Amino acid sequence: MSDKTSPETTPEAPEATDGGAGLSHRQRRVVVVDDHAMFRSGVKHDIGPFVTIVGEGEDVPTAVEAITRTTPDVVLLDVHMPGGGGIEVIKQVHATHPDIRFLAVSVSDAAEDVIGVIRAGARGYVTKSISASELVEAIGRVADGDAVFSPRLAGFVLDAFSGAIDIASIDEELDRLSQREREVLRLIARGYAYKEVARELFISIKTVETHVSSVLRKLQLSNRHQLTRWATDRKLV
Repeated sequence: MSDKTSPETTPEAPEATDGGAGLSHRQRRVVVVDDHAMFRSGVKHDIGPFVTIVGEGEDVPTAVEAITRTTPDVVLLDVHMPGGGGIEVIKQVHATHPDIRFLAVSVSDAAEDVIGVIRAGARGYVTKSISASELVEAIGRVADGDAVFSPRLAGFVLDAFSGAIDIASIDEELDRLSQREREVLRLIARGYAYKEVARELFISIKTVETHVSSVLRKLQLSNRHQLTRWATDRKLV
């Protein structure tokens, strides 16, 4: 979803209905959680005319506080952020407020992110390329109890349920890796050279080598070829 909206245009909202219940989209109470202030501002600007923004958070503690204080209909939740990420937010909130519904909104379309946050309890997962009107519609559907996914991401969930993706294996093994190690893993598996990974992540080549060694050790793999196959088999690239 774009951080910017032209001042000459206003996002077009979908039909303001609620499954026959007569509620307008404006009555949907939403908390926006993302560690980038510009993205939060963009979302509030784009969907603000069509829902009621009741709070926001930039990390796990501020997100949990805002959500539990305002008890919104839907939380727009980033997956990766300081303090444990979106999964930790869901776990903490659902411990005391199990009925609050979460819609993940992320730049990531990796299988492990989608499956992980859905397993934690999110009702849907869309990427940040979604339009304002589509996001408003998704909020309404999640508030009504439906599950909402971008088409490609829905495939990951279906694969997980069909057994094509080993969910237990993904969670158990990926949980051993730090967020930075996952980023390095994904780039290496895509064929990036160490110096390209270093440039992409703004770290030194030596640090890349250290992360790769750590990933190989934690996943009990011997070389880069095995690492690439491991990631490919799990649809991480």
